[in-house]
Amino acid sequence: MEIDYIIVGLGLAGLSFSEKLLDENKTFVVFEDNSYKSSFVAGGVYNPVILKRFTPVWNAYEQLQRSKPFYKKLEDKFSEKFDTKIETKKVFTSIGDENNWFAACDKPVLSRYMKPEIFKGDIKGVNANFGFGEVTGTGWVDTKKLLPTYRKYLKGINKLIEERFDYNLLKIEENSVKYKDIIAKKVVFCEGFGLHKNPFFNNLPLDGAKGETITIKSAELNINFLLKSGIFVLPLGNDTYKVGATFNWLDKTAKPTKEGREELEEKLKKTINVPYEVIEQEAEVRPTVKDRRPLVGKHPKYQNLAILNGLGTRGVMLAPTLSEQLYNHLENDEELDKEININRIK
Repeated sequence: MEIDYIIVGLGLAGLSFSEKLLDENKTFVVFEDNSYKSSFVAGGVYNPVILKRFTPVWNAYEQLQRSKPFYKKLEDKFSEKFDTKIETKKVFTSIGDENNWFAACDKPVLSRYMKPEIFKGDIKGVNANFGFGEVTGTGWVDTKKLLPTYRKYLKGINKLIEERFDYNLLKIEENSVKYKDIIAKKVVFCEGFGLHKNPFFNNLPLDGAKGETITIKSAELNINFLLKSGIFVLPLGNDTYKVGATFNWLDKTAKPTKEGREELEEKLKKTINVPYEVIEQEAEVRPTVKDRRPLVGKHPKYQNLAILNGLGTRGVMLAPTLSEQLYNHLENDEELDKEININRIK
């Protein structure tokens, strides 16, 4: 079989790059063995404002301009609902939060998203003595629905290979690669934390931050917005809410822990004051980078090998834009942004 691309990994990065190849009528296959599921477990939230510090997310406007139509296209393609636009309310814990909010609202890059007022009304079930700030342009993508839907689609058009990619079997030539009976022009690795097993790119400074979430059921909470405090509380419908997330830099396993649940419940009880029941707990390792920028680009020696990784907690926003940039870099020799190019790593 002769094709244009081999893609390794089918999280948000692999999905977005696959969709770009389909748009460009390129031939490809995707290797996916379900060994890493950070995109699947993720909350799928997108938000252009870092609410811990009231600062803008890097390149947020450009990312949203690309990602919103991208998910709309997928909704039309599969006649499914993936993207839910939902307002975010940030709980203030002090007068200082209020002052910082107003200062941030004066910045042009943030003023398009942050409402310049404090909302003091009581919301049943929510602890907010100092009121709320409201952020627009936010929402969440149902990755638990999107990724299996896309996987099934690729399988149906014979582009999915459900097995672990064996790096030892990859034979690299000047203008092509060979893997078993497949000859391809290029390979793009989208493996998330699995990068550490990749002999071609495992020298890159990808770290893993384990994140745990719980899903709760509460008939008395009844909020229709994303609540952000020390945690997020995301309404999923039918009185269920996803609550997250922890950050653990030492544990690199995908196993839910008692400590993770206790941490989330402790923060949750400071945020809401109504009864709830925990109905699910999940964990996965996010692919993160110290400088908080993705890892995109070609291998310095093997120009037909490339990487699309390090999306961290913002994969929903980043993946469509990064896929576009990487494709244009590989096919049209367009320069990558310096902030994402792996050439920045010394």
